[in-house]
Amino acid sequence: MIELLTAPTPNGHKASIVLEELELPYTVRSIDLGAKEQKADWFLKINPNGRIPAIIDREADDFAVFESGAILMYLAEKTGRLWPADAKARSIVIQWLMFQMGGLGPMQGQANVFYRYAPEKIPFAIERYQNETLRLYGVLDGRLQDHEYLAGAEYSIADIANFSWVRAYAWAGLRIKQFPHLKRWLKQIAERPAVLRGLAVPESRDTSTKATAEKIQEVGRSIIE
Repeated sequence: MIELLTAPTPNGHKASIVLEELELPYTVRSIDLGAKEQKADWFLKINPNGRIPAIIDREADDFAVFESGAILMYLAEKTGRLWPADAKARSIVIQWLMFQMGGLGPMQGQANVFYRYAPEKIPFAIERYQNETLRLYGVLDGRLQDHEYLAGAEYSIADIANFSWVRAYAWAGLRIKQFPHLKRWLKQIAERPAVLRGLAVPESRDTSTKATAEKIQEVGRSIIE
C-alpha cells in the first residue's frame, strides 16, 4: 500500500496519474497548501524541502520518497512498468523526464506566478517566462512530430510528467495553436481513463487551491483550439 501526500497541482497530478496507471493500491492524504501544511514539522520529516507530492511505501518499511520525478522513477522501477527494461531506452525516458523537471516545470511555474499571482505585473518577467515555456513546447512539438510518445512508441512516465504541466498552458496565459503535434499528444493522453482518474485526486481541503485546480481544468478544457 502506498500513501500519497498531495494537492491538486501539476506535480501532485504526476504522482496520482502514475499510481492510477500502475493500478497500485494507495491511500490519499490531501495537504492543505493554503494553511501551509506542507511546512509542518511532521511533513518536513518526510520531505525536508516542504513540497508536495510525497509518498510512503508501507510495504517497504515505510520508505518515503519526495520530489515528483523521483516518485515516478521509484514507482516505475518498483513495478517494471511505464519505462523500458533496456538501459538505452530507459535513459531516453529519463532524459525527457529531466526535461520537465529541470526546464518545463520551473519555467512554466514562473510564468504562472508572474502572469497570475504577482501583485505587480512586470511585463519583462511575464514575457521572459512565457516565451521560454513556449520555446520548450516547441522542443516537445518537434520531438512528437516523428514519435507517438516522448520516448518513442511507448507511453511512459516522461509523458505523464510533461503532460501534467502542458495541460495547464492556458493558466500561464499561453496558447498552443502553433504546436499541432503537441496538441495531438495532449489530447491522446487526456483521453486515457487512468489519467482522468488521476486528475481527480485529491479532493482538496484547501478551498483556494481546489478552486485554482478547477479553474485550470476549465481554461485548459479545449485542447484543440
